[in-house]
Amino acid sequence: MKRKRLLLIVVIAFSILAVPLIAMQFSSEVDWTVLDFIVAGILLFSVGFFIEFILRRVMTKQQRLILCLIAIIVFLLIWVELAVGIFGTSFSGS
Repeated sequence: MKRKRLLLIVVIAFSILAVPLIAMQFSSEVDWTVLDFIVAGILLFSVGFFIEFILRRVMTKQQRLILCLIAIIVFLLIWVELAVGIFGTSFSGS
């Protein structure tokens, strides 16, 4: 079961990364660089493996749910900040 979850994390991360890669072939609106793919991959794999760590180490379902939701929310906030800059940091997108 644990290996299946790890494989699922990898498949989901690569599937999400494939969306902009495919979109770049059909539209000039999507303009990702290699660095964008690297950063997105690091973020996706990090949150995926962190959730896997939570699922393996935390025993109660309620704590698992709360920690996984926090991990996903933090991931989404970082992703949005890098994309459009909702907080106005120097890391924000243009």
